[in-house]
Formats: sequence, structure tokens, C-alpha cells
Amino acid sequence: MNQLDALPTVSVDDAALAAAGGAVLLDVREYEEWMSGHAPTAIHIPMNDLPSRVGELDRTRRIVCICRSGNRSGRVTAWLLQQGFDAVNMAGGMFQWASFGHPMVNHAGNAGVVI
Repeated sequence: MNQLDALPTVSVDDAALAAAGGAVLLDVREYEEWMSGHAPTAIHIPMNDLPSRVGELDRTRRIVCICRSGNRSGRVTAWLLQQGFDAVNMAGGMFQWASFGHPMVNHAGNAGVVI
């Protein structure tokens, strides 16, 4: 079992429900990935920018970390937990989000795609 297997994880459907209930969807992918398609209510802080931008996150809300497949967001989840956040990793990432039919938008507000 690797370190990512031990992290708190939520399914795509549970992530969508959590967001509807006030959790933050934190998309940690690169700029180009975000611009091509993301969850409409997500916020974007690329993984490498997070240490300098962590102050932008609300410590009173659950953070659901998202990337393309779940690997980068798993590393971010582990780091946020060490910083005292209530953080979980979304299993399957945006590939699974899209395959489950959850909404995605691109930078112009049109239908998004996962790259």
C-alpha cells in the first residue's frame, strides 16, 4: 500500500454533493488543463503554487482536491492535512468527473474537456 492509498478519499458523486453542501473543490492542475475544462464551482490553484497561495483557502471548509486522475491531488491532500486542513482526495480526478456526466466548463464558459 502506498501513501496515497491511506488518504481520505471521496467518490466523484460524493465530491459533487460535498461541493453543493459548502465544500471547496480545489483544482490543482496546470493552467492549460484548467482552461480546457473544470467543475463550474471549483477554484484553481496549481499544485506548485499552493505553498505560496495556501492563505487563499478557507480553513473552516472541507477541501476536495482534484486533478486529472487523482495522483497530484493526492499529494496535495496529504500536504493540506499536514497543514491542518480538512482535506480529501477526489478519486479518479476530472477524467472520472467527466465520465460520470458532471458539468464542466472551459475558460469561456462553454462545455469543457479534460486534457
